[in-house]
Amino acid sequence: MLNRKNLSTFISEIYGVEAEYPWIKYPGFAVYRHDSNKKWFAVVMNLNKSKLGLSSDETVDVVNLKCDPIMIGSLLKEKGIFPGYHMNKSYWITVFLDGSVEDEKIKWLVDLSYDLTNVKIKKNNCFLSN
Repeated sequence: MLNRKNLSTFISEIYGVEAEYPWIKYPGFAVYRHDSNKKWFAVVMNLNKSKLGLSSDETVDVVNLKCDPIMIGSLLKEKGIFPGYHMNKSYWITVFLDGSVEDEKIKWLVDLSYDLTNVKIKKNNCFLSN
C-alpha cells in the first residue's frame, strides 16, 4: 500500500525531492516542490474526513496533486479521490493514502502533477533563412 512513508520514498527516489514542513501549526503537512521553480507538486496531509465532506471524524493521510482539469470530473467518480482540499478545485485533487486508490494510479497522478507544475520550455518559432 502506498502510504505516507512509501509515497515519500517514491518521490525522493524518482524526483530527488525531500519533504518540507513549512507550517509549525501543522506538523503533519509535508510539501514537495520542484528545485527549479519552487512550485508544489504534492502536499501530504493528515485530515479529518469531515473536511472532505464525509460524515466521519476519522483522520486519514491524503495527498493533494495538480491535475488536468479535463480529467478531474471522471477522477472524482472514483473511490478515494476528492476535490483538492484547500486548493483550486478546478486544478487540484485530494487522494486518500489508505489503500482505497491503487498504488500505480497514485504514482501516475504524482507524475502528472510533477509534469504540470514543472518549468515549461518555450519553443522558438523563428525560421532560419539562407
